[in-house]
Amino acid sequence: MAEAFLFAANAVLPIVLTIALGYFIRRTGLLSKSFFDAGNKLVFRVLLPVMLFCNVYKIEHLSDVNPAFVIYGIAAVVIIFLIAIPVCCGFTKDGSKRGVLIQGIFRSNYAIIGIPLAESLFGAAGAGAAGVMSAFCVPVFNILGVISLTLFNGSSEKKKADVGKIFLGIVKNPLIIGTVAGLLVLCVRGLFEQSGISFRLSDVTLLFKVLDSLKACCTPFALIVLGGRFEFSAVARLRKEIIFGTLMRNVAVPVSGLSAAYLLMQPLGFSGEHFATYIGVFATPVAVSSAIMAKEMGGDDDLAGQLVVWTSLFSTVTIFVYVTVLKMLGIF
Repeated sequence: MAEAFLFAANAVLPIVLTIALGYFIRRTGLLSKSFFDAGNKLVFRVLLPVMLFCNVYKIEHLSDVNPAFVIYGIAAVVIIFLIAIPVCCGFTKDGSKRGVLIQGIFRSNYAIIGIPLAESLFGAAGAGAAGVMSAFCVPVFNILGVISLTLFNGSSEKKKADVGKIFLGIVKNPLIIGTVAGLLVLCVRGLFEQSGISFRLSDVTLLFKVLDSLKACCTPFALIVLGGRFEFSAVARLRKEIIFGTLMRNVAVPVSGLSAAYLLMQPLGFSGEHFATYIGVFATPVAVSSAIMAKEMGGDDDLAGQLVVWTSLFSTVTIFVYVTVLKMLGIF
């Protein structure tokens, strides 16, 4: 028990403390709100895409990837999305809140917290598996987010007017571009190897060093920005929705997703790096970008922002519990 506790603490607490550092920096006035807003754009448009590209590119061979690992992760997210629709419709009649709650249930902060957590839990193998999953789950998260906010946004006129623009935004999404670019370069590398050409992107030393440096600074900077953007407002008005969304995202989804994966562990060949990735998919808090998308599509952006804050805070306890349990089961 003590060993599992220490393992979970070493994996989770550095992330939590880095987020807390960002919050402290903002509250002391060392850096302004505008800095964190600009930093959020830098993370979303440059650092995260580079990190996703590098994680995917560092996969040695796509043939080494367990297809059941990817299929289960994506299928589980889609099933969670489909279950969340009737559940949220039964919970509230407010259309602008329904879409936000649905998105809050299935969409994790995989890129910013999930990937570094997987690496922290299972080293390079965890980072590699998380990189593979990012190529599939990041586009799925964005597409399902559009669907949920298009179906429920409280304004049918705006919904019709914005669908084309939002779908174009998905295609131009920097996270999707980064993961797809990584896959394309990985495929080109595979073709080179089949033709007997040993050239790799890492052979272009100058370019690769720049990419590797950007990747290295992505996680700590992104976590500091996340902490600096925390806002505790509108809690009283949205208390019921916050409690519902937080419990669904931090308890119901990870317990269901991880339990099913454990039951399928032997027949599907899941191992430690796969579970490290599944924690990122199922157990991390609501994605920061979900609040931005909610505002664009007419959803309740106040609620979306609160879900990001409270699921992030609550996940510091729940992720710790899940990692400890999996360690005790001998998975890590």
